[in-house]
Amino acid sequence: MPRPDDDAAVPTAASSPEPRWLSDDEQRTWRAFLAFGAQLDEALDRQLQRDAGMPHAYYQVLAMLSEAPGRSMRMSELARITSSSPSRLSHAVSRLEERGWVRRDRHPTDRRGAVAVLTDDGYAAVVAAAPGHVAAVREVFFDRVDEAQLAVLREVFEELAEEGGVGPDLGG
Repeated sequence: MPRPDDDAAVPTAASSPEPRWLSDDEQRTWRAFLAFGAQLDEALDRQLQRDAGMPHAYYQVLAMLSEAPGRSMRMSELARITSSSPSRLSHAVSRLEERGWVRRDRHPTDRRGAVAVLTDDGYAAVVAAAPGHVAAVREVFFDRVDEAQLAVLREVFEELAEEGGVGPDLGG
């Protein structure tokens, strides 16, 4: 993140507090996190495209539905747990419907709500894709950290998630 030189005069509005710039260590950590996250997403997407003919985002939708009671979930909840916007999820579900892997049903008690349902073909697709995906996750992540590092990562990520994660009102 760009920050002014310590010696440079930076014009600021009188009412604006000085930003809390990242320290060199924080900056290095942040950039490493971003770089690894991008590399991880790219590697998992590439593996799933090659081996299962689907992007990682579609796999996530299928996996979440496969674990849900009745292999179905309200679209708004599915968007939340896959960290997708409602419009992005709707687009993904439309593509999955074209493949016959998911269908959309009306919510039984809320006429405005929709439910995504994993079909038998969709379940077969996610079951077939899972072994290669798990192997890729192990190769690019879990096999590269020891148990102590894993415990620290789990603790940090669980703590951040318990604090509400990153919401739409970030910084506001």
